Amino acid sequence: MRRLGTTLAILAMVTAACSAGGADEQATTNPPTTAAPSTTTTQAPTTTTTESETSGGLVELADSSLGSILVDGDGNVLYLFTPDAQGESVCYDECAGFWPPLVGDFEAGDGVDAALLGSVGRTDGSEQVTYNGWPLYYFANDAAPGDTNGQGVNEVWYVVDAAGNGIGLDTAASGGLVELADSSLGSILVDGDGNVLYLFTPDAQGESVCYDECAGFWPPLVGDFEAGDGVDAALLGSVGRTDGSEQVTYNGWPLYYFANDAAPGDTNGQGVNEVWYVVDAAGNGIGLGG
Repeated sequence: MRRLGTTLAILAMVTAACSAGGADEQATTNPPTTAAPSTTTTQAPTTTTTESETSGGLVELADSSLGSILVDGDGNVLYLFTPDAQGESVCYDECAGFWPPLVGDFEAGDGVDAALLGSVGRTDGSEQVTYNGWPLYYFANDAAPGDTNGQGVNEVWYVVDAAGNGIGLDTAASGGLVELADSSLGSILVDGDGNVLYLFTPDAQGESVCYDECAGFWPPLVGDFEAGDGVDAALLGSVGRTDGSEQVTYNGWPLYYFANDAAPGDTNGQGVNEVWYVVDAAGNGIGLGG
């Protein structure tokens, strides 16, 4: 996941309740953070005031280093969130703090296809603007119009082109390597960029039960990945997700990133709610039996 290392100036994007079910669900949905995620800012972002979010205006195209992308009438960049899956938003609570939804009455401006512009209801009764079915958001760390600091964050947040597609989304899902890296916890699984991978004990070495807001906090590792240094290729596999994507598994465990890991090598997700663990070369959760 080419996160904060690229434009991942952040984050932790955020958020997520986990679909683990039962009384344990509440315990796994709001992971405690000992420090504010890297997406927080000490000064309120200029792009996300309540007035600008709710007053309405235009959604239009603007030139950027990433190509022509969707912005609001003031030039503030808009993003899609892949776990939304072109349906209702699953970004609430902390997630919506870092990624404020675009709500209100907006019209198509220059370069925007009015037929692709729509809205979807949120749980608070507001209407979030959509484009090509994707709910649209700002990013709190975009301090000025034209900033694209949210691009590629955790490989689930993307700027949007004129056709309503996430720019770089296909590239991000193309895959790479799962390999071992040294850490203070021992040798652990990481992706090819050194971003740490985790298992989720409620998955029970089967299908993922982490969706919606849970997948916001813990984005799944999806795509075609191969075994890198120190990784047993025989333990590497995949399992289907409800959106049709294939999540990478190791020793049967679906693998995830953690949104509050702001840089390669971070292990902030280790032991969260006693259900999230980094993974060793044998495919076991380090500390899981401790």
